Amino acid sequence: MTHPGAHVATTPDKPAVVMAGSGEVLTFAELDARSNRLARLWWEHGLRPGDHVAIFAENHPRYYEAFWAALRSGLYFTTVNRYLTPAEAAYIVVDCGARSVVASRALGEVAAELPALAPDVERWLMWDGTVDGFQSYEDAVAAQPAQPLDHQPRGSAMLYSSGTTGRPKGIRRPLDGRTIDDPDPMAQDLLGGLFQFSAESVYLSPAPLYHSAPLAFSNATIALGGTAVVMERFDPAEALDLIEAHRVTHSQWVPTMFSRFLKLDPRERAGRDLSSHRVAIHAAAPCPPEVKRQMIEWWGPILYEYYAGTEANGFCYIDSATWLAHPGSVGQSLLGPIHICDERGGELPAGEPGIIYFEQDEMPFEYHHDPAKTRDAQHPEHPNWSTLGDMGYLDDDGFLYLTDRKDFMIISGGVNIYPREIEDVLVLHPKVVDVAVFGVPHAEMGEEVKAVVQAVADVSPGTELQQELIAYARDHLAHYKVPRSVDFDDELPRLPTGKLYKRALRERYWTDKDTRIV
Repeated sequence: MTHPGAHVATTPDKPAVVMAGSGEVLTFAELDARSNRLARLWWEHGLRPGDHVAIFAENHPRYYEAFWAALRSGLYFTTVNRYLTPAEAAYIVVDCGARSVVASRALGEVAAELPALAPDVERWLMWDGTVDGFQSYEDAVAAQPAQPLDHQPRGSAMLYSSGTTGRPKGIRRPLDGRTIDDPDPMAQDLLGGLFQFSAESVYLSPAPLYHSAPLAFSNATIALGGTAVVMERFDPAEALDLIEAHRVTHSQWVPTMFSRFLKLDPRERAGRDLSSHRVAIHAAAPCPPEVKRQMIEWWGPILYEYYAGTEANGFCYIDSATWLAHPGSVGQSLLGPIHICDERGGELPAGEPGIIYFEQDEMPFEYHHDPAKTRDAQHPEHPNWSTLGDMGYLDDDGFLYLTDRKDFMIISGGVNIYPREIEDVLVLHPKVVDVAVFGVPHAEMGEEVKAVVQAVADVSPGTELQQELIAYARDHLAHYKVPRSVDFDDELPRLPTGKLYKRALRERYWTDKDTRIV
């Protein structure tokens, strides 16, 4: 089965989507009919396969209607981060070439400015009410028939990088000529095979739908006939309640969520029936090994980790048992050989960190409107080897270990220091909620190690805690890795997807942005 309509004949009233907070349910029959109506609206307006549409909204049932409407009419579908400013959101709408934009009235204050900033968009739709420049989504789709288009070419998501190290770029893959009824490898091979999803699965999605993994995994669950339980926003205690209440079988997390689970009061962690929970997937950022070990001890060997990017240029995978034998690894490649290379492209031996390249038969993606960035992602001598900009190393058995982003590596006195290793230590301190480590200017050494910490709610940050954390780091790290100073923030600029917006922190300390801020 490959799309909601394929399940209408057998389970029309089964929930395809359940919103965790409001309890609103979107059945397979409703999702099929509403996505057909929107697909027909766009077709009537002249949109054709290869055209682009965008969505600017919070987690909401209409998100799925818009996604499936695009997917079943051959369109590129671009999600816009709901937390962006008007100028930032308009940049993505304009850059992707959207001919139509769907938005939510909940984001009306920002959305109201978009028509003036993106004048080439032909049709603006908004649900739950409207602002100037937008037409009622509900009225527009209600006027269309609920039957599918005569021909339903399969569209594709064209999502944008998070922009943590620069302006976001669209990741575009060519349409492959399939129709909506053709088998979907994402749903059938990856979820159905590797992660054991089926029509009986109940998938808990705690992250924002503008991010690639929640969007892809929840929609693949629906394609297989399962149910997606979608949190409007993540809360660790609520997530545990939802697993019990909805008999969740599958879930997906980012490591910061695990850290927040483990910081719960033991009484909040106990007393729930989590026996239905069989597969807990995590990705998006490196997980501190001790955090993962504690989660396996609590939830059992149900954690499955993958390392991949929206670019889909590679895919590594590891289950709990294998990880316990190779702690810290993100697994072995299931999609093309891995090559670890130095800055000039020379391959490095096992155990030596370098830039991670995945090899495929051909370059699997391009950055929209940015051929230079596309070339930068390719190996200098092998254009079919591509990188996400991460650094790591392989062990003798071919297991991959991440060290850090290439852009975040600290070079102090000629020595390479990987911030992630330091962050993994400090986040385990009982008074630390979140931490970021990066290099700051030093006249003699070039850079020195700086930590910025978010302390737990009942702890006062200051000199005493700074000294305590530095001493703690000194007990667990080599001396040259120990932060020379610790600053404190009420909350670190971490994206809801779990990725740390480290560039915003580093900009406070670097004045020569032309040479160091990327």
